[in-house]
Amino acid sequence: MSSTNRTVVVTGIGATTPLGGDAASTWEGLIAGKSGVKPLEQEWAAEQAVRIAAPVAVEPTEVIPRPQARRLDRSAQFALIAAKEAWADAGFEAKAGEDPKVDPDRLGAVIASGIGGVTTLLDQYDVLKDKGVRRVSPHTVPMLMPNSPSANVGLAVGARAGVHTPVSACASGAEAIGYAIEMIRTGRADIVVAGGTEAAIHPLPIAAFGNMMAMSKNNDDPQGASRPYDVARDGFVLGEGAGVVVLESAEHAAKRGARVYAEAVGQGISADAHDIVQPEPEGRGISQALQNLLDRNDLDPAEIVHVNAHATSTPAGDIAELKALRKVFGDDADHMAVSATKSMTGHLLGGAGGVETVATVLALYHRVAPPTINVENLDPEAEANADVVRGEARKLPVEGRIAALNDSFGFGGHNVVLAFRTV
Repeated sequence: MSSTNRTVVVTGIGATTPLGGDAASTWEGLIAGKSGVKPLEQEWAAEQAVRIAAPVAVEPTEVIPRPQARRLDRSAQFALIAAKEAWADAGFEAKAGEDPKVDPDRLGAVIASGIGGVTTLLDQYDVLKDKGVRRVSPHTVPMLMPNSPSANVGLAVGARAGVHTPVSACASGAEAIGYAIEMIRTGRADIVVAGGTEAAIHPLPIAAFGNMMAMSKNNDDPQGASRPYDVARDGFVLGEGAGVVVLESAEHAAKRGARVYAEAVGQGISADAHDIVQPEPEGRGISQALQNLLDRNDLDPAEIVHVNAHATSTPAGDIAELKALRKVFGDDADHMAVSATKSMTGHLLGGAGGVETVATVLALYHRVAPPTINVENLDPEAEANADVVRGEARKLPVEGRIAALNDSFGFGGHNVVLAFRTV
């Protein structure tokens, strides 16, 4: 079963995000230019400099039975919801071993989180301080460990080919999908459930991000606060949720007659080696990841018509990414419709690459690019380097084979670029 160059396709998608409780409603919100950012209503928010965030549109306890939810960190709840949707969307009716279409020894799971079970860790520490040792939940450790989402998804689908958890800050979700592509390409698996999740809307992360001046403090205009490429952008808005895809070898998908959304062409990776939080200002590391993508995969730059940009709405990061696109693709960048969907979902940290992969795949499948909202005054450097989709969704070419990129970058200088193509 081993191979080094098998074609990989996307056969299932799932999501739970600030725009909707599933992939369809999330996509509908993205195309409509809807914002999921809201004022924080918790009592602790009154003391914060940042009092806005983008919580999920549908609480996980409305989907997962409460006894099960109590044994899962919020990040694992999101992952499980998105993974189950993607699994069913791919046409599987039961877990591996029970569904004859799936061999559990040829099935993997790769679900990433940038921070892991931070809400469990902090909440249970409060229990320890306030109520004593005996009140700490015995489920705390399996809830807070970063591999909990991946492990629980692996258990849910019956994955035995490997269950993995890349942790690369805000690039984690994309890195998970890239890892999954390689698992299939190299013959380790025929199917992999992959994506990213995050649940960090909690007073400590918000205070910490706020104090490092990374987040928008535009509390008076929550829905206008995330504004990538606008001259007045002042930081990201914290979001939560998960995005998961089912990846499959093209041969395996064809044998079972699966519906295919897109081909997963491959990944490009690099590291900045510049700073623990600041991006390399000229985008050299990003350029290297883009070039790595082209060097390692059969991808014609002329095919690329859409980019789901990392674009968090920070002054430095947004422009560095566009400079890298221009440096690597030159004039080909002129026909790439660039969308910054974090303007609507906020920044899901380790979950961003998963949700934005779902958005990228659907953009190709429906041949339409979501808008970037809240861009009232486009930064001249953005205008000089890219074609930013603003205001309304834009149709992509309806004829021929087209491709799209999903960019994800993270603290520590992690750079991951994923490429997808119509089939």
